[in-house]
Amino acid sequence: MKPNILNSLLLLFCLLTTCEAGPRINCYPEPNANQNLCETRGCIWNPVDDVDGTPWCYFKDGVGYNLASQNGTTFNLQKNNGPKNPWGIDFQNIQIRTSTIGGSVLNVKIGVDCRYEPPVDFPRSTIATSEILSFTTASSDDLFWFSVIRNSTNRKIFDTSLGGLIFSDQFIQLSTYLPSENMYGWGENAHQSLKHNFSRYLTWGMLARDQPPNSGNLDTMNLYGVHPFYMCLEPDGNAHGVFIFNSNPQEVTTAPGPSLIYRTIGGNLDIYFFPGPTPALVIQQYLAFIGKPFLPAYWALGYQLSRYGYSGLDEMKQRVGAVRDAGIPGSVPKSENWSGFEDYVNVMHGWNMKMIPIFDPAVEADYLPFQRAMAANAKFIEWEDYSQVQPNIQNLYPMAKNTKVMLGVVWPDHHVAFPDFLDSTGRTQAWWKTELELYHSQLSFDGIWIDMNEPANFGTNEQHPWYFDDADHPNDAPLFCPTNGTNRWDLPPYQTHAVYYYGGNENNVYLSSKTLCLAGVQNNGSYRFYDVKNLYGLKEAIPTQQALMECTGKRGAVVSRSTFPSAGRYAGHWLGDNTARWEDLRTSVIGAQEFNLFGIPYVGSDVCGFLGTSNEELCLRWQQMGAFHSFFRNHNTLGEPAQDPAVWPSVAAATKTANLFRYQYLPYLFSLHFQASQSGLTVVRPVFFEYPTDTETLDLGYQFMWGSNILVAPVLYQGAVTTNLYLPTDVWYSLFDYRYGSKIDSGYITVPSPTTSRIPVFVRGDAIPRQTPTTTTTMSRHNPFELLIAPCQLGKAVGVLYWDDGQSIVDSFDTHDFHQFDFNYISTSNGAQLTITRTRKGTIVLPTMDILEIFNYPSPPNFRSFFLNGQSVNINVQSSTYSGITKTLYISTKDLIDLTSSDSITLEWSNVSK
Repeated sequence: MKPNILNSLLLLFCLLTTCEAGPRINCYPEPNANQNLCETRGCIWNPVDDVDGTPWCYFKDGVGYNLASQNGTTFNLQKNNGPKNPWGIDFQNIQIRTSTIGGSVLNVKIGVDCRYEPPVDFPRSTIATSEILSFTTASSDDLFWFSVIRNSTNRKIFDTSLGGLIFSDQFIQLSTYLPSENMYGWGENAHQSLKHNFSRYLTWGMLARDQPPNSGNLDTMNLYGVHPFYMCLEPDGNAHGVFIFNSNPQEVTTAPGPSLIYRTIGGNLDIYFFPGPTPALVIQQYLAFIGKPFLPAYWALGYQLSRYGYSGLDEMKQRVGAVRDAGIPGSVPKSENWSGFEDYVNVMHGWNMKMIPIFDPAVEADYLPFQRAMAANAKFIEWEDYSQVQPNIQNLYPMAKNTKVMLGVVWPDHHVAFPDFLDSTGRTQAWWKTELELYHSQLSFDGIWIDMNEPANFGTNEQHPWYFDDADHPNDAPLFCPTNGTNRWDLPPYQTHAVYYYGGNENNVYLSSKTLCLAGVQNNGSYRFYDVKNLYGLKEAIPTQQALMECTGKRGAVVSRSTFPSAGRYAGHWLGDNTARWEDLRTSVIGAQEFNLFGIPYVGSDVCGFLGTSNEELCLRWQQMGAFHSFFRNHNTLGEPAQDPAVWPSVAAATKTANLFRYQYLPYLFSLHFQASQSGLTVVRPVFFEYPTDTETLDLGYQFMWGSNILVAPVLYQGAVTTNLYLPTDVWYSLFDYRYGSKIDSGYITVPSPTTSRIPVFVRGDAIPRQTPTTTTTMSRHNPFELLIAPCQLGKAVGVLYWDDGQSIVDSFDTHDFHQFDFNYISTSNGAQLTITRTRKGTIVLPTMDILEIFNYPSPPNFRSFFLNGQSVNINVQSSTYSGITKTLYISTKDLIDLTSSDSITLEWSNVSK
């Protein structure tokens, strides 16, 4: 068939079937769209089978701007003659400015001068790459668009020819085609798959909200933090990242095409493109820009016990004692403060255990800390003017009376105020640190857990909030925000998915639901809460980390519920108030991978589930999986039975097995965190990071990697006694009970996974540092080092160990006191050689390396042929073995290698002559 005939038939088909050129851009994202409302906006109403969520009301073509003039890399745009914005008056003139950072990161900024910019201090550095991204423009029919192109492949990675650019004071929209459907990121939401779904229209809200994740079904609600960042893997395996630096309420719609439509209701569109081209390099570039994650204290990688609702100190002692009696390695219990608790903390410190208390930001308005804050001229989130103050609340508190401090309700018995961590005078941050130091003088804690920092507020705008029916909480009058037509902050023209998902205003749902009034102000009125709400958790984490380090003299660890880009510099994160069900176990596997993309590798879930009643099998499988997350904590809610592993003998046994494996490999896990803090690498990472051209890995969300070398395939389904998994083409060895130490074929495999064994864990060719484990991280650190050698096909393996004292504050890695050892192993048919190079000299005293375990060793070694730097070594032949069946060589000799004896150490040996 000739091309012109084909085109004619296609045109006829489109005329008969209303064929569309591309995805629809929703013109009525609010609830309850109908034909009249749609067409009143000048949009197209075309009902279709909506199984894929296709909007029935959508914009006509031509929405956008045209090019008025260009001055170098500045493009001056003016509103075209196309459809107008339904949610405000279009800015008639906007600009696009482009620039590069370090020659590789492309910045495209769309907006207007003197608009709100998020007050976040990013390092704005980059990582060098040979990849270059170009900004190109085009226009037709009164419509301007731009593309971002990867020069090396001439591929468009961002293509706004889809149209739909809208820019007004409180509604901004940008649409683009994507180069593939392999997109990851955007948060914080509960994602049921690692890769986004472009077979249908899905809108994800991004507004920090006190909202437990619902993993029971597909749920696109916004959770505790905001992360407008994604990574896309292109068809050839190249990767790039995109970060939209905006802190206002926002949303993104993923749609067929593949395409996405991004909307925000304030600020500018400040977009950064990271070229990669590998997934790892994308994240390194992104974290160089927003800031690399903090290095947690070594003890913070230990197992943690927590409970909301211990009946008292005696019950806590009983549960902690039961776990210790079961021989389960653990490091950190958490609780509230009771009489005698300080003495018990001292006892736990004697056991080499640590303590992390929980702090909420809200301060009771008749509480001594509030009085000290007022005396110190600390600031709190305020009303804009006195006419907005609720006198029936304010007048109850002499210290707050005659102020504009906005008072709300959280856990304390009386009304609370919310510290203003954007206070440019620094007085609020200084007062906050003083309060934490005062508390530390009474209770010697080691880390800090900050919660409710979206910030959360109970019962906002509700006549009868839930706590009126709670016997444990007084009926404090709730906060009411101005909800008349003049309050454009709490009632903006477009309220985003963060409101519309929950039912719209007919159900008393506002942007201020569960939080403070967005009309509030901070820093003496220079910031509107509407703009900066999403930054609250980040801004609280900064002085909290500083306070922790100042009052303990050590680095410790902070864990925050609400996060924003760069929060990983100061705190870790847990995935929120999940539910004790299998679906939440599965989404926690994905959530940990996503937060590593967001630059927060110290992350994990509430093991066994926070809400609801857990059960033996679920808790067992969650304990097994959670042992591979950096932040590893068992935690559940008030009123539910205890669920620590000692409750069930089977769970206690499985947890002991899982924790001993974790503690054995803590040197490797710690080294991964060291690399993340130093270089911006991930710790828990998707499998496709290591195999970006293997299409089978692109949505392998229920498996994950520990660094580059260990693959974990947790058991995630009820009743499962086997696991179906995928091993990319490589050299893999089993690290669990099934054929331990043996080579395992690549591809799709099924392996046994009884509750009495480790979950499936595999290692690919490398040298992995580890340590003989015991019941606490402190005690484990004194045990001998070990080295697992799993050679690649050529009989080679390399690895690295980073080691410091586990607690000193890291001001700069250039001056920090640590060791770095590089391992290089090679074997031949005649023998083998292990070279250890100390590439960084520290002063920390180290245990010796006493054990080498080598997989796929070809033939029996001559145990009398070992030489260390030319000197003969007596190998303990009673504890050292070789198996000709499994091809595993196990060398165990006390004080075998003193790692600090020389900057270059060579251990070599020969095999038994045939």
